[in-house]
Amino acid sequence: MLRPKNAARLIILAPMGLALALGYAAAQQSERGQTSYMPVDITESFASLMARLSAAKAGVEQEHNALLNERYDLSDRPAQGVTMDRGKPLQEGVRVKLPAGMTWDGLAAMSPDQIREQNLFPKGFYPLPHPKHQEGGFVFPHFVIDAIKQQDGRALTRFDIDFDLPDHFLAEFPPAIYLTPRPELGDVSQGRLVSLTNYYQLFNGLLTPRQLEGLRLLLTPFPQQQFNATEDRRTEVASQGAACFDCHSNGHQNGATHLAPDTRPQQFRHRIKTISLRGLNIQRLFGSQRALKTVEDFTEFEQRTAYFDGDIVIARKRG
Repeated sequence: MLRPKNAARLIILAPMGLALALGYAAAQQSERGQTSYMPVDITESFASLMARLSAAKAGVEQEHNALLNERYDLSDRPAQGVTMDRGKPLQEGVRVKLPAGMTWDGLAAMSPDQIREQNLFPKGFYPLPHPKHQEGGFVFPHFVIDAIKQQDGRALTRFDIDFDLPDHFLAEFPPAIYLTPRPELGDVSQGRLVSLTNYYQLFNGLLTPRQLEGLRLLLTPFPQQQFNATEDRRTEVASQGAACFDCHSNGHQNGATHLAPDTRPQQFRHRIKTISLRGLNIQRLFGSQRALKTVEDFTEFEQRTAYFDGDIVIARKRG
């Protein structure tokens, strides 16, 4: 059993196996969605949809924040002498809250059956829901939204939901970039967020033409479920879409969240946080289930499913 003295990092998610082992999902195994597909024919005008979802936003966020505060200690407790590349401190301490009157030692002394029967399993080890789990979709931290708006003019603000985790738990922004073949150059991002409007200036002369073209594609927006030009988007203005590096800032990660595309029904789709792309060159398996053999296969899967909540029919409609 995890004890505070053994935990020097934030604990928000635990492996799904822990929850399953204690029967978290056992009672729902027989549940089945009505359909695997999302509706294609939209019967509500954009003005009506935006007004309805904007009005519901405060209630959705209040309910989700209550869940976060019930499960976790989200206070700002920086670790002394341990920082990220540019000085942002890491957080320390066990953040999962225990049921009232319970201690870690007391929990460790109990059997799994006793924990289950008394409903004492810490809720912070259950899978963390998306801020709007009944819908999902990309949700970006405010500092990512602000930087992209300033540099490229694109607006990634959703009118129905905001990002949920405090900034002090997220990676330093923007992350530094060190080129594996040229470590002597230091941070080649020069402390800036790499975008479609500055990548050529930053990397011309450092990367090969093929690498520059690959970087351009990673920075090019493509339509996505919530960010597109259709009437059921989640942005006030019709959007060009989202780029790979909107989630993977400077090839790293920024905390942006989504739902895994490869599960149905909706309540079983688990929340995912975008991971760092550092070290991608030495990976052999890719994808949310680590089952894809090449990056090319993964990018096709990502575009056809993750960008459109796992529905290839909707992908055709969105573009």
